[in-house]
Amino acid sequence: MLTFRKMLPADAAAVEKVELACFSMPWSRESFWEEAAQEAAYYLLALDDAEVIGYVGVWLLGEEGHITNVAVAPEMRGRGVGAALLLALMRIAAERGARSMTLEVRPSNEAALALYKKFGFRSVGRRPHYYTDNDEDAEILWNTDIEATLGAAGGKGDEAHG
Repeated sequence: MLTFRKMLPADAAAVEKVELACFSMPWSRESFWEEAAQEAAYYLLALDDAEVIGYVGVWLLGEEGHITNVAVAPEMRGRGVGAALLLALMRIAAERGARSMTLEVRPSNEAALALYKKFGFRSVGRRPHYYTDNDEDAEILWNTDIEATLGAAGGKGDEAHG
C-alpha cells in the first residue's frame, strides 16, 4: 500500500539507494542531508509498505515552493507513484502557505515533463547548460496556482501529512 511521510534522518540509506538508482549525477548522502536539514526544506517519502520507493523535496519560501528533487525507484515507475507524490507535496506546500511552485527539468525527460504538465506546470524558459554531466539545458516550469490544481485533483485530502 502506498503511503507518505516526512523524511527522517534514519531514512538516509533508503533515500540514497533511490537517489543512486535514479540520477546520473546523484547527490551525496551528506549533501542530501545538509539540504534536507534546512528549515525551509521539506522532504516527503513515498513508501510501499515500509520500503522507500520515492521522494520529493521542496524549499518553501513565502508563497513559493521550489521543487528540488523528484525520484521514484525505476522498478516502481509507471504505477502512479510520481503523480501521487507530487500531488501530496503540493497539498503540504499549500497548507504551509505556498501559492505557486517551480522546478527545473531536463527537456529530454519526457515522462517528467508530461507529469508536471498534468499538474499545471508550464514552461517559462530555459537555463542553458544547467546539467553538467551532458551540458543539457534545464526547462524552467511554474505552476502559478496550486490551489486550482488541487481543486481540479479533488481537493486537499489528509493522506499526505507528516
